[in-house]
Amino acid sequence: MSEPEDRELVLGAYLSYGTGHHAAAWRHPDAVADGAQNIDHYIDIARTAERGLFDFMFLSDTPSVFNDDRDGYGSRVVVFEPMTLLSALAMKTTHLGLVATASTTYKEPYNVAREFASLDLLSGGRAGWNMVTSSKKDAAHNFGLDEHPEHGDRYRRAAEFFEVVTGLWDSWEDDAFPRDKERGVFYDPARRHVLGHEGAHFGVRGELNVSRPPQGHPLVVQAGSSEDGKELAARTAEAVFTAQPDMAAAQAFRQDLRQRLAQYDRVNRDILVMPGLCPFIGATDEEAREKFEQLQRLIHPGLGVAMLSDLVGGFDLSGYDVDGPLPELPPSNGNQSRRGLIEKLAAEGLTIRQLYERMTIARGHLVLVGSYRRVARTMAQWLRSGAADGFNIMPPQLPGGLTEFVDHVVPELQKLGVYKEGYREGTLREKLGLRRPPSRYAPAADGAPGHVGPSHYGNR
Repeated sequence: MSEPEDRELVLGAYLSYGTGHHAAAWRHPDAVADGAQNIDHYIDIARTAERGLFDFMFLSDTPSVFNDDRDGYGSRVVVFEPMTLLSALAMKTTHLGLVATASTTYKEPYNVAREFASLDLLSGGRAGWNMVTSSKKDAAHNFGLDEHPEHGDRYRRAAEFFEVVTGLWDSWEDDAFPRDKERGVFYDPARRHVLGHEGAHFGVRGELNVSRPPQGHPLVVQAGSSEDGKELAARTAEAVFTAQPDMAAAQAFRQDLRQRLAQYDRVNRDILVMPGLCPFIGATDEEAREKFEQLQRLIHPGLGVAMLSDLVGGFDLSGYDVDGPLPELPPSNGNQSRRGLIEKLAAEGLTIRQLYERMTIARGHLVLVGSYRRVARTMAQWLRSGAADGFNIMPPQLPGGLTEFVDHVVPELQKLGVYKEGYREGTLREKLGLRRPPSRYAPAADGAPGHVGPSHYGNR
């Protein structure tokens, strides 16, 4: 597929941890140390993202404590439940999309369909579901399971989970509720539909007790980069969040993903690929480098080893020499793409200390250290080369890292002609140029009910 010359970057603001994406961000002198559970702080940074015209804010989530740091060094042990937080922020923002992670392994389809339909209604059509299968093995013990389900099993469940959720979102057609006081008719029974799903993993009767969302279906995001993850994204997602540390790998990933789309019946025939980007920025390259080194100096070795242990699938590395090599690792049901990246770096000769120093910065995502102009030009290069449709921006520390990006990098992107000057009207889908999925029960072009076939979304 050719790349239109007038493409604009899609930007998400990754605000999951409250204090910033760097593992030591909470120790920064300007950090709001309790930011992960401070609603006033979250309102401020959400409004900053909206001032910067970000398309959405993004919250990752896992139904367990984030990592296995048992010595008190890590700050990511307590966070807000994301749907509760985004419901509050919906009342404090106007245009900003609200994307939350919900696990297909440790939730049920009816709950997820109900939660995101409600958020879409509360926000006027700004909700997005980041569909993940969960990679943390500790989550299993919080739900009465002895082991984390196998990788392939999780993805098979996820594919059926998606079908159930989207089917439930279609329980009521768009015009099902006349609410006619004169006639005493609240809803049209002909536009009420029982799903009646019976599958390998779920039996769900339906209907959903929430009306059809303003977007038809909230935006669907997927965040896996393994083979199973890419196949699930091609089947279900409209945007993909991925860890791609260099441009060549990102180009290959995006091309691979887009080639998979043709085999699926999709409303939108393209997909937004959004690598994570952790920018250390300043007026000069030297200033940016100092900010980078300042945070690196704050990493406690105990936290670094604990985070690396978590990222390789929960294998305890605390007994190994931090200045020695990564040991051979046993099989894992955790995040396959992230572990593969770590093992690749280890094969290049990086020690455990060097690995955790590399991974605690952004957990394998792209890291840029440079002036405002240099970072903006690199982002534009990724867009124009077909490596990305946009980025999920992971400010290394909050609130300063986000404020600085909005005040200085956004204007540089606008000067380069790769970023919008204002919000478009409409729902999150409309702002992104994505078609609204029709109800599966709505008449097709030939007058017969059924799923509408593929189409291509236009430029933003």
